[in-house]
Amino acid sequence: MSADKKILLIVYASQTGRTARLAQAVADGARAQQEIGVQVHCCQAPDATLDTLLAAHALVLATPENFGYMAGLLKDFLDRTYTPAQGRCQGLPYAIVVSAGNDGRGAMAAIERIAIGYGWRSISPALRVVGEPDAAALAQASELGAALASGLACGVF
Repeated sequence: MSADKKILLIVYASQTGRTARLAQAVADGARAQQEIGVQVHCCQAPDATLDTLLAAHALVLATPENFGYMAGLLKDFLDRTYTPAQGRCQGLPYAIVVSAGNDGRGAMAAIERIAIGYGWRSISPALRVVGEPDAAALAQASELGAALASGLACGVF
């Protein structure tokens, strides 16, 4: 792929597969816009590194809601990258996807607080899916991916 392509990084944690399906739908929606020149990198949180974060032009964080909080694996990614990323990814556009058993608000709020510390900027309301992701939820996730890819390609983000 061309070095000048914008990179959309999707980092997710999933134990039951629900969040993985949502993250994949975001990636599929972004990849469907392939003619606009955005590279999509979708990876599980343990595989995400400082280098993948710093290479990204936009970020999606996808997590289940565990005990009213984000998944520990996603928190681990944020912990591992926070200090070395300081001042290096200011203004990074990001979006949140939460697969919730309850209401997901605790996970969303925790990620939003951490994003402030990174200096990232939210570019979309969080996509919150309560229960099993149905066709409508997967379509919303795909639309989010398509919108992010289009925004990156057009320089909106």
